[in-house]
Amino acid sequence: MLLPISNVPRDYGWGSRTLIADALGRPAGSGPEAELWLGAHPGSPSRIDDPSRVGGAPDLAAWIAADPMTALGAGLERLPFLLKLLAAAAPLSLQAHPSPEQAREGFARENALGIPLDAAHRNYKDAFAKPELVVALSERFEALSGFRDPAQVVALLQPLRAALAVVDGQAGPSGSVSAAEAAPALEHLLDALDAGDLRGAFERLINRGDGVEALVNAVTVIAASAVAASAHGASARPVGLDVLPELTPELVTAAALAEAYPGDPGIVIALLLNRVSLARGEAVYLPAGNIHAYLEGLGVELMTASDNVLRGGLTPKHVDVPELLSVLDFRPLPAPYLAAVPAGPGATLFAPDGADFRLVALEPGEGTAAVELTGPAILIATAGALRLEGELTHGAVARGESRYITPDERTLRVSGDGTAFLATTA
Repeated sequence: MLLPISNVPRDYGWGSRTLIADALGRPAGSGPEAELWLGAHPGSPSRIDDPSRVGGAPDLAAWIAADPMTALGAGLERLPFLLKLLAAAAPLSLQAHPSPEQAREGFARENALGIPLDAAHRNYKDAFAKPELVVALSERFEALSGFRDPAQVVALLQPLRAALAVVDGQAGPSGSVSAAEAAPALEHLLDALDAGDLRGAFERLINRGDGVEALVNAVTVIAASAVAASAHGASARPVGLDVLPELTPELVTAAALAEAYPGDPGIVIALLLNRVSLARGEAVYLPAGNIHAYLEGLGVELMTASDNVLRGGLTPKHVDVPELLSVLDFRPLPAPYLAAVPAGPGATLFAPDGADFRLVALEPGEGTAAVELTGPAILIATAGALRLEGELTHGAVARGESRYITPDERTLRVSGDGTAFLATTA
């Protein structure tokens, strides 16, 4: 069955007003559109456009509950993945997701404590992990992901020593910059990093240890000054600001984060993390324990169907520091880019090791792309028009339209002048 589905984008405040609408080929709405969910997650199950085809079920969650064998096939108790369009016009929160074991234990623990599922302070909304991948649809997709080598962070932070004296007394979001208060906090941070203690550095920052507020204030002013000086050119720098650090992507990020979340320790924490910039078609994979934040851009996101998010700042929402520390992976690792793998004519595969999902980018051109289905699938067309042919049914899909594909279609053949993304089981 090739079942037309749709949904209404979620209106989180960080969302873009235009990116999802442009991708779907429709006029922009009146407010932000952050995420379009395609799946059966109870938080926003996809609507079934013609319920009469599935016994009157209004959405995927209801249909799967009523007829799991048809919808999922044998061996599955739920749709294990969730496909999204994600459009960030402002930074998302710093966050990480638990491992399967941590999710099961945390969910059971909070259930035993009687914490309601919709409570603002609840960490575990379900018993599942939430690894995820993102493929950039915009020309650039910007993110933070994972802890970088401590030596790299030291090299980034050392120029701030001289800059503290320059910005001393200047106005910041937390009052006048105090170099006397910020300098010891910076040295403490550098000492921890020199010792390779990323956990200690992070823990001191997120717990707002001595001098951290002053350091955040100072870094905010330094980053903003570096951005302003760069805009006017080095020759136009005001007298005395020649010791400002050269503008780097990390300082640009710090300045942007400070605009969105003034005074948040995440402004400095961001300097500990890999800065990721994806070009269109490039991907990143975020496993359990990876601290990350999406900053800006439009992407196709595929994840295990879970809503377990442990936040670490850059948000007005609940931050449970001890629980976050218990799931974070503090190993310094390179940015987790995910290589695309050719999967036959017109098909490119994104398949992270150990994940229970895979994503196929389809652009058949003058040929035909074929995907062998090992379970249910969801397809969204992002450009042009395509023809779909399964073992049992066939049909067309145009830009902005989505289809739920039952596993009895076995092999999906895609042709036409268009682009689509197909999510399915691993």
